[in-house]
Amino acid sequence: MTSSPRDPSADLVDPVDSVVRHTTDNGVSWITLNRPEAMNALTWDQRERVIQLLEAASADRAVRAVIITAAGRAFCAGADLRAGTASGGKPPPGDVARTIRRGAQRLIGAVLDCEKPVLAAVNGTAAGIGAHLAFACDLVIAADTAKFVEVFVRRGLVPDGGGAYLLTRLVGPQRAKELLFFGDDLPAIAAERLGLVNRVVPADDLDKTARAWAERLATGPTRALALTKQLVNAALDTDRTAAFAAEAAAQELNMATADAQEGVRSFVERRAPDFRGR
Repeated sequence: MTSSPRDPSADLVDPVDSVVRHTTDNGVSWITLNRPEAMNALTWDQRERVIQLLEAASADRAVRAVIITAAGRAFCAGADLRAGTASGGKPPPGDVARTIRRGAQRLIGAVLDCEKPVLAAVNGTAAGIGAHLAFACDLVIAADTAKFVEVFVRRGLVPDGGGAYLLTRLVGPQRAKELLFFGDDLPAIAAERLGLVNRVVPADDLDKTARAWAERLATGPTRALALTKQLVNAALDTDRTAAFAAEAAAQELNMATADAQEGVRSFVERRAPDFRGR
């Protein structure tokens, strides 16, 4: 009996998979930026892979929560400017806006639109788009060694990746302007006081704490969490009439889910609910 020739491509590792590690464990999708030698400065292919994984998480019933974190001493030092080509000339009209829409804004939009809770586990420096990637997440846990930097002003740039949008909603216009105008380092504990971070933990406890939070979310009523996320994200962009209408519509949709019925039934039966994400 002869065996078929071995495919040498089986030994090859997709370079994107090497710079964005991905695993799913106990209903949690772990997305790990993996360019520690470059402080996880974000490249085009990394960004597209993260967007792809977030979109996949929305559609995958086996995924009920997402963690975004990074390897090494930095979370994300911003966009990898070296990955582009510096022509030294003035870009044609529309090129910059198109690049921002298709790039940084798509990434942040993918986090905000993900139908599963997204948790950032910030292990180190989060600068520029790296800070905005964290701030777009539903919950943020940071190591006590982490810091956030609105680095754009240091380079003479306007913030991208929804920075002004996110910061204004999270800390108000005056604090947002202070952070964006000066670009000073913001230690994790100060970010927690401002409301940009939910919890600061010792660096050695970051993964353990993030896992515990995400696994708790993964045992929750997944559709109810998705609808709640949509309501909260839209709350500052609408008036009371529209917000109340959206709330009523969300209740209508959610009450048809098995988890909502299980929640009511478990209350009547005086037991803990067993949510299945349906």
